[in-house]
Amino acid sequence: MRILAIGSHPDDIEFGCGGTLIKYTRGGHDLFLMVLTAGDGGGDASCRRREQEAAAAVLGAKEVFWGEYGDTQIPVNQALIQKIEDVVRSVAPDFIFVHYGEDTHQDHRHLAACTISATRYTRNVLFYEGPTTNNFSPSVFVDIESALEEKVRALQAHASQVLKTNIEGLSIVDLCRASAHFRGIQGRVRCAEGFVPLRLFINVR
Repeated sequence: MRILAIGSHPDDIEFGCGGTLIKYTRGGHDLFLMVLTAGDGGGDASCRRREQEAAAAVLGAKEVFWGEYGDTQIPVNQALIQKIEDVVRSVAPDFIFVHYGEDTHQDHRHLAACTISATRYTRNVLFYEGPTTNNFSPSVFVDIESALEEKVRALQAHASQVLKTNIEGLSIVDLCRASAHFRGIQGRVRCAEGFVPLRLFINVR
């Protein structure tokens, strides 16, 4: 299969669905990433691009598509919808993962809204969570116990961001592990990622 994960900033994808993506690439499936900004609001843009490319290598991604927007400046407009559509057309994904729409960060909200329009003909579209997501109640779970340490490595590749959680004494790795255990409890496994489906086809053969 071909998988497309879309995020607003470097490290969004790794936190939201990195374990699931690692399991896909381990299984021989093709992974592509689309990152809309270089995260210049949270650090040096060239550094964060390098970190994203390093994290993509940990995930096993074949290519990173960059959106070239400024941090906090992702719009809701036809141009962004078209940009996402172009990548979707190029990749022809079987699954798409993207931010959940209820979020305190405007970039996440705006990207989710545009992706809903741009993926209207894609069969499987799943929303992932991040540290700033609100009202997230997943109904789809992926057991990531076997991929958790690699997910942590992918997050650690974003070295300039690991301690930037705005929560004293907690790193992004701490948040990742806590989230994995919490969603695991909900899914009745040790570690999981949770998703809210926009559309999810269960193929019965």
